[in-house]
Amino acid sequence: MRAMAYRGPYKVRVENKDMPRIEHPNDAIIKVTMASICGSDLHLYHGLMPDTRVGHTLGHEFIGVVHEVGPSVQTLKPGDRVMVPFNIFCGSCFYCARGLYSNCHNVNANATAAGGIYGYSHTCGGYDGGQAQFVRVPFADVGPSLIPDWMAEEDALLLTDAVATGYFGAQLGDIVEGDTVVVFGAGPIGLFAAQSSWLMGAGRVIVVDHLDDRLEKARTMAHAETYNFNEYDDIVVHLKKITDHYGADVAIDAVGAEADGNFLQHVTSAKLKLQGGSPIALNWAIDSVRKGATISVMGAYGPMFSAVKFGDALNKGLTLRMNQCPVKRQWPRLFEHVRNGHLTPSEIITHRIPLEHIAEGYHIFSSKLDGCIKTVVLPHAD
Repeated sequence: MRAMAYRGPYKVRVENKDMPRIEHPNDAIIKVTMASICGSDLHLYHGLMPDTRVGHTLGHEFIGVVHEVGPSVQTLKPGDRVMVPFNIFCGSCFYCARGLYSNCHNVNANATAAGGIYGYSHTCGGYDGGQAQFVRVPFADVGPSLIPDWMAEEDALLLTDAVATGYFGAQLGDIVEGDTVVVFGAGPIGLFAAQSSWLMGAGRVIVVDHLDDRLEKARTMAHAETYNFNEYDDIVVHLKKITDHYGADVAIDAVGAEADGNFLQHVTSAKLKLQGGSPIALNWAIDSVRKGATISVMGAYGPMFSAVKFGDALNKGLTLRMNQCPVKRQWPRLFEHVRNGHLTPSEIITHRIPLEHIAEGYHIFSSKLDGCIKTVVLPHAD
């Protein structure tokens, strides 16, 4: 089969790889019909994720058709159209029993915190991802779901991570009716978090970023107030001014340790913008909310060498809530929102490329060229 392969920082290419095979009776092999490039993939692309090995296939957002199933699989059969959450989970451990699928105890021997994630290095279990023509899906009776007949495939694709994670971020914010919510980051997850904040009763939604095309999307898609932090000497001071000098009720960090910047910045955080390896967005969130507020974190964080303002969070009485999204737990409600027209996930897609052009796709997305917000990868395109 053809599959994307990581060859080192800023180097990816499409190679011939062996077809995945059934390794456990509850495995399935999925023929991937659509995948996508996620903002968190850039952490691997830029060489910032530990133990990303040469030859690893990335991609944790994908849908497809069941190609083969193991002998114990009962819920799927060849030919079924399925959507696959980015979490790999067993469904029966202490954490899965509590709906914490992203913290499954049985799928990642390399970490005590994160569970398994498709295509996200050996730190997250070493599972090959979906930027390929075929992918092995473990625990096939637990993770994948049939795509409803009424659901568009591109909408289903985005529900495998971006929509679910944005919705989860708003959920973690414990939004009360009328709350002012500020979202840091207008990438796909930030945009869906802003949309979801309205669904949960927000009275005002503010989005902060520095890319004008993404801020325009936040205005048209999420009906949010937007501010470009490059236009202000101190975005925190501005956010306080526009909230009666109290601050927002809820802040959502949809940036994380932004997958950008250079090694000096990672070590020193010398460049006080949203750069890699530093918690700038999180510190802005801590500084810009009112006392007693809630901060939700779903941006991807790895090793950091610079300080989070934990003392300030303590003294302000803030509640910090965070986790990787347990995707499948969000699906029943999200299916309702999509079916009723409250969410149209596919409106965020700006680029569609065949798998063979994925190196160019990563370059465009990484460099924020051509107004790129979300890229769909088509593994079987001519």
